[in-house]
Amino acid sequence: MGERWTVANAAQLARLIAIIAMGQVSQAAHIVSSLAPAAPAFSFAELRSEAIIRLTVQDGPQTPRIGYPRWQRDGFMFEAMSWIAARQSHGPAVLMKDPHVSATSQGLDGLMLVLSPDKSAIETTTIFEDKCTDDPKSIFAGKVMAGFRERHDNRRSAEIIATAGALLTRAGISDEFAARMAAAVTDRNRRRYRAAVTTVAELDNDSARANIFSTYGDLTGITTDQRQAACFVVPAELRPWFDQLGLQAVGYLNSLEDDLDV
Repeated sequence: MGERWTVANAAQLARLIAIIAMGQVSQAAHIVSSLAPAAPAFSFAELRSEAIIRLTVQDGPQTPRIGYPRWQRDGFMFEAMSWIAARQSHGPAVLMKDPHVSATSQGLDGLMLVLSPDKSAIETTTIFEDKCTDDPKSIFAGKVMAGFRERHDNRRSAEIIATAGALLTRAGISDEFAARMAAAVTDRNRRRYRAAVTTVAELDNDSARANIFSTYGDLTGITTDQRQAACFVVPAELRPWFDQLGLQAVGYLNSLEDDLDV
């Protein structure tokens, strides 16, 4: 059921996550769309240190901070992976919200807009929910569906409208026209939902994946095509795998030298 994500090149993925952790989402988008080697647009020591903290686990309170709780660190990395997967699937033509750079950020995980060819209207809106979890079925049924229901009933519209407006103006649309166009994100007929969760190899089969998303039909008034699902299949135990990916990203950051020309 839905998309099945795996990692073909862990080193490349770690580099992209490191670049996103440095705030260079535009550079990561360029790398994904052009298949260029993964390298930051620029680098300096303080920026690398900030990114390393973002990619490091800190188990308890500590001053100065050296990292973040595991669930926040892993959540940041998985949201970045979800964004990378969407960029690879849909290309540079779509408008996409940047992943959260802060490991502690809450709110809208992702938003993708597809515009008409003349950029005069929003054709489809896709709302992302990304969860890095050991228990995908209960997390989907509880937290993901709760969030989707609020969006579905337009009880949390302001954040989506504001994000859509920012994406539209970034695409060169005037503030005035973008404000009007953004109303389309509240239209259920143009709405898509995409839930992405982590799962393990032993649950990597069609029936197990379908079972994870079995409550998706509770979002009524839309077609099956408007309910999108994705599973990232972790080849080993979940948390140790993310630990290893984080270490690869930190190792890459430590290998970089200062390169700043402003």
